[in-house]
Amino acid sequence: MSLNKVILIGNVGKDPDVRYFDSGSAVANFPMATSERGYTLSNGTVVPERTEWHNIVVRRDQVQFVEKWVKKGSMVYVEGKIRTRTYDDQNGIKRYLTEIHADRVEFFSSGRPADSGTQSATTTTTAQQPTQNQPSTAYTQQPVQQNPTLEGNSSEDDLPF
Repeated sequence: MSLNKVILIGNVGKDPDVRYFDSGSAVANFPMATSERGYTLSNGTVVPERTEWHNIVVRRDQVQFVEKWVKKGSMVYVEGKIRTRTYDDQNGIKRYLTEIHADRVEFFSSGRPADSGTQSATTTTTAQQPTQNQPSTAYTQQPVQQNPTLEGNSSEDDLPF
């Protein structure tokens, strides 16, 4: 058994490039940066920040979301697969290109305030999509009441459900 799954959280490097085809399908491409913070070891050695760039490819129903909402600087969550393809450049040299074919693209919030351009897009999509973290005011937990007819009978199950 094998698994090809990638999860990335990072910033979009430029506005997505969206292309439509005669067949009605569309594809969106954009670069995404992920960074590891720099740090200092106990012996004083400084390890600098490291940034990796990823080529993201989006197809199917996610293209409309990416085209409308994802912009340069947006922080996004991307889930997909790694795909590598080869091609020959103008000089006949074989080149390799590694891409992330996204199955899922969503905004990601780190809890820090975003700039005004990203904030308006995030606020709009949040209004359309319910979040799991909001407390529900419609449900209040009531204490489980014992059934007085079952308390003295040991052969009966006294579970509340």
